[in-house]
Amino acid sequence: MSGFEIFGSFFGLISIWLTVRASVWCWPTGIVSIVFLLVTYFEARLYADMVNYGVMLAVSIWGWILWVRGIQGTGRIRFASRGARLVSVAAVAIGTPIMGFLFSRYTDAALPWWDSLVNVLALVAQVLLARKLVENWIFWMVSDVIAIGVYLAKGLYVVAGLYVVFIVFCVLGIREWLAKA
Repeated sequence: MSGFEIFGSFFGLISIWLTVRASVWCWPTGIVSIVFLLVTYFEARLYADMVNYGVMLAVSIWGWILWVRGIQGTGRIRFASRGARLVSVAAVAIGTPIMGFLFSRYTDAALPWWDSLVNVLALVAQVLLARKLVENWIFWMVSDVIAIGVYLAKGLYVVAGLYVVFIVFCVLGIREWLAKA
């Protein structure tokens, strides 16, 4: 267990709590969390996590700029169309083996296939979240459950605990969003 893992998890929890409260401070605390966890994932050779968090870092910087300027997402919380659901599942079914193959073939990734599945699910969930689609919570929950196994296998106990908390937030999130959809 490293300081990067502990501080990354700590700032991740703060960021989620601030996100639930719709505070602009969710972005900088999330960025700090991402940076610490990028180091943690590099040390654990979880390269798909690094790719995912690199994308999340870019999205967080963009989101922070939008929120600071007072520009919020438009639209209402709603359910995904049948087509969006199919595209989401297809993205996971196609993206996971591609990412898994690349990481297993060209890196010394510790768990390339499982790590790729976790992160493709998370990237799809993030797109659904950005579109305010209720189904994002399902993809996040599946990703988080699998991630817990990956992190336990790599001895990242604090991060695994963080993902247990993420699942609790997913349950709360889906309840809130179902009431508003």
